[in-house]
Order: sequence, then C-alpha cells, then structure tokens
Amino acid sequence: MATRLAIVTGGNKGIGYAIVKALCGLFDGDVYLTARDVGRGEAAVARLNELGLRPKFHQLDVTDAGSVAAFARFVADNYAGIDVLVNNAAIAFKSDATEPFGVQAEETIRVNYFALRSVCDALFPLLVPGARVVNLSSSAGRLSLIPGDEHRQKLSSPLLTVDELDALMRLFVDKAKAGDHARAGWPSSAYSVSKVGVSALTFIQQRAFDVDARADIVVNSVHPGYVDTDMTSHKGPLTIEQGAEAPVYLSLLPAGEQNVKGCYVWNDKSVKDWCTC
Repeated sequence: MATRLAIVTGGNKGIGYAIVKALCGLFDGDVYLTARDVGRGEAAVARLNELGLRPKFHQLDVTDAGSVAAFARFVADNYAGIDVLVNNAAIAFKSDATEPFGVQAEETIRVNYFALRSVCDALFPLLVPGARVVNLSSSAGRLSLIPGDEHRQKLSSPLLTVDELDALMRLFVDKAKAGDHARAGWPSSAYSVSKVGVSALTFIQQRAFDVDARADIVVNSVHPGYVDTDMTSHKGPLTIEQGAEAPVYLSLLPAGEQNVKGCYVWNDKSVKDWCTC
C-alpha cells in the first residue's frame, strides 16, 4: 500500500511544531515538517527525533513560488498524494512595530492570505479522496471584526468567489496604504483582515470540494486559542500542545465526516457560526 502523507507548513516552532509532534504519534504515515529556513527546520526535526518521533523535513517557503512549486513536484514524485495538509505558516506584526500600517497590511495579507492560497493552488491537485485540510485562522478571523456592512455582506455571501475574495484583500491593502482604511469600513488590524480572508477562503474551498470528483475531501478553518508563542509575545495562557489539539482533531476527522465540514472551529473543537460569533 502507498505510504500516506501529512504536511504541516511553518512547522519548526510554535503551534506548527506541536501539530507535527502530535501527528507523529497519531497519523499512520509520513509526517512532513516544512519550514522556510532549512537550519531551523532540521533542528526542529532533530528535537523530535530525541523524543523518539520520526518526522521528515522539506524546505518550503510559502511566499516563494519556486519553493512551493519544488515542494509540489517532490510530493508528486514520491507519494501517491496528500492525506493531510495543515496550513499553519503565518506572520503577525507586534503592537509596537514601527513600520507604517500600509506596509504591515501589504506584508501580512501577502503572507497570511495570498501565500496560503498559493500553497493550496499547488497542493490541492495532489489531495487524495478522503483528504483533510486545516487552515489556521484565529479568533481575530471572525466576520464581526470587519466594521463595514458592505464588506461583511460580500465576505459572507455563499456565492463569493476566490477572485472576489482576492479583490477584497487587495482593496484593504490599497486603503491601508492610502491611510483611509477605517473610513472605508476596515479594521486597524491587518492580522484580523488576513485571518478573515483565510476563514472566508475555507468556505469557498469546501464548496469546490463538495462537487469535486474526489470524494470526502474536508477543509475547515480553526482558531487554535491564545497560545504561548513568539507570535503572541508569549502572552497566551495555552501551551503549544493545547493549541495543536483542535487542528490535529480536524486533521484526523473520520471518513465520511458530514458535521464538521467547511466550518469555522474554535479551539475547544466546537463549530461556531462565523457570521455571528
């Protein structure tokens, strides 16, 4: 039988590292820890080896088209397909960041939304029937955090397309760079907008999978909780292992799952109404 495959992006530290760690003990197949920096990625694998775990490593910079394409070729050449894909890689500017908000907006949307989408574009054709995809969102990815009524209506539309969502993300960046994002109905958190984009993208992706010839492909977005990581400046009360619990749960949903499918899931594994929570 072909070896099953699980992939975690941004896996060298934090929640991504804990997801890899958990999958190594629960997933029957090869688990790939991917990271932009080879040295840090290999060091993370070495730490897991010391625990008796055997993840594999491959370089993957989600913002680099060449790196994404190379990884997709590697997967296609060496595996029958992908069983689990966890899109974890992301950035967040600190509250005391000195970069202009327009710069923060452009970079955050580029990494957290567009790079995630490019990874999906490259790897989704390699998903096997029954595959599970987990997009790391956030409590900041709630629709209610978008002030503008028109934006909320568009983002929550069951007819929203990827092209239309791309345009909304670019519109936010343009408004942020012009300094009038607040007046245009956007929040002053680029991270929030990026994660709203990830949440909205997840719904679009599930609608596509529902009519895909490959049966039983499920994608969900998840708020992992407020976790003690570099991204939160170690202010979160949860451990990285606790932050990994809901993403790992979604990675291993049973065959034929119908209830937790195309959902926005909280760190306690409960499904939330994205439009009202």
